[in-house]
Amino acid sequence: MAGFYQGLTDAYGRPIEKNELTREIAAPTIGGVRSPITGYPGDGLNPQRLAAILREADAGDPLRYLELAETIEERDLHYAGVLGTRRRSVAQIEISVESASDAAGDVDMADTVRDWLTRDELSDELFDILDAVGKGYSFTEIIWDTSEGQWQPQRLEWRDPRWFRPARRDLTTPLLIDEHGAEQPLPGGKFIGAVIKAKSGLPVRSGIARMAIWAWMFKAFTQRDWAIFTQTYGQPLRIGRYGPGATEDDRATLFRAVANIAGDCAAIIPDGMAIEFVEASNLGTGHSNYMERSDWLDRQVSKGVLGQTTTTDAVSGGHAVSKEHRKVQEDIERADARALSAVINRDLVRVWIDLEHGPQKRYPRIKIARPDEEDLDQLSNSLARLVPLGLRVQVSEIRDKFGLAEPEDGAEVLGAPKDVPPDPPPLGDIPDDLTPGEGRRSLHQEHSPGGRMADELIADAALPLAGPAIGGMVERVRDLVAKAGSLDEAIRALENASAVRSAPADLIAVMRQALMLAWLSGEAAEADGGRDGD
Repeated sequence: MAGFYQGLTDAYGRPIEKNELTREIAAPTIGGVRSPITGYPGDGLNPQRLAAILREADAGDPLRYLELAETIEERDLHYAGVLGTRRRSVAQIEISVESASDAAGDVDMADTVRDWLTRDELSDELFDILDAVGKGYSFTEIIWDTSEGQWQPQRLEWRDPRWFRPARRDLTTPLLIDEHGAEQPLPGGKFIGAVIKAKSGLPVRSGIARMAIWAWMFKAFTQRDWAIFTQTYGQPLRIGRYGPGATEDDRATLFRAVANIAGDCAAIIPDGMAIEFVEASNLGTGHSNYMERSDWLDRQVSKGVLGQTTTTDAVSGGHAVSKEHRKVQEDIERADARALSAVINRDLVRVWIDLEHGPQKRYPRIKIARPDEEDLDQLSNSLARLVPLGLRVQVSEIRDKFGLAEPEDGAEVLGAPKDVPPDPPPLGDIPDDLTPGEGRRSLHQEHSPGGRMADELIADAALPLAGPAIGGMVERVRDLVAKAGSLDEAIRALENASAVRSAPADLIAVMRQALMLAWLSGEAAEADGGRDGD
């Protein structure tokens, strides 16, 4: 198959074998070991059981922990909301591709990756990869397309992390559970293994769910007690009173009326009997205790997932506090985006390029990040000024900033005008001791038939005199640009230089002479007009 190279390895040194890449090896089966049917360890959970589940995971058997992490996403609306917000905020960010260089081959490889990223399914696939935010790690199988003799990812399939276990020797290296229940090493180039840590340590202990499970359990206790309290005190106590002559049947009739009045809201009793409703005096206080407890636990979960509470909970603080909290969430978003970019570049882009083009010294890189608020007009104007002065700028970098792809062969493209004005003729000299009278006569001669125009004389006279001063300024600008590490640094250096430096004295003198020559030109033209009129 074209494009396949023997001896390839992935970023972990695992050999890449063609036969393993062309088939699905981690698909679920209802009747097999990798069953999509999950257990429910959250039912009846208590601190003792939760501690035992976490110890199992730490010892290399994370099955019940992963099932519990899935359970709290399903049963806790707040946790599902904040975790989904964190994952979706990264999954929907625009993705750019940076080529390794401006060489034609590197640009073609970057364009290939860029075209693949336009798939509508990509956002959902990235959301699934970010399952690692909650559980600590995730695995996505790459389904490769070789239908036309090429290597290209056809789709990315999320695989249940319950079907993977850490190797007992280090509790870090992932192993796949095969159809017979045996643990097998992951084949190279077949999986995207994402580890996004909320804390340092083993992957199984680094996910958000590890911390959120405790808050979820305590909140479940609070909600259960709240439900019992509401059922007991939410409705008034019903008391039936009967007289001393009431028979057993009368008392049974009254009891049925009192018992049914809560659900049926209607009852009949014999004459002479009475029903009273006694309101609970501590209903408001008890209700607020449960609510405050639940809300407090929700805020702790918000801090753990998003780093703040203002964007998810109704808290006071004003607009300034909201802006500061939003910055915290943006910091977490950037960290997740960079981690996701690194994972895809390592486990997908590199393998893809190796399969299709062979090993490379440098590879195209995808970048998941919100675009900076950059003024492209200012960038264009700055490039127009600095590039002619010697600033070297990589074309692919500028093209990426504007979101433009490399033009295809034969495509109609925009470009600079083909008819470039010729270089100006050699500059003439002007006598240093030119007097106004002589200048008037010289300018008058230049207006004579067959003579040169006055503005040409001014240019020929002023430019040679300004040459040394302008040359010195150009050298200073080139020196500032050469020392700058980026375009922004070059702009700031030029702005600072212009703020502290004035125009050279010799250049000012030349400009004064040019103004004098322009004045003399006007005088000469006026004199010619007067004589013609006479």
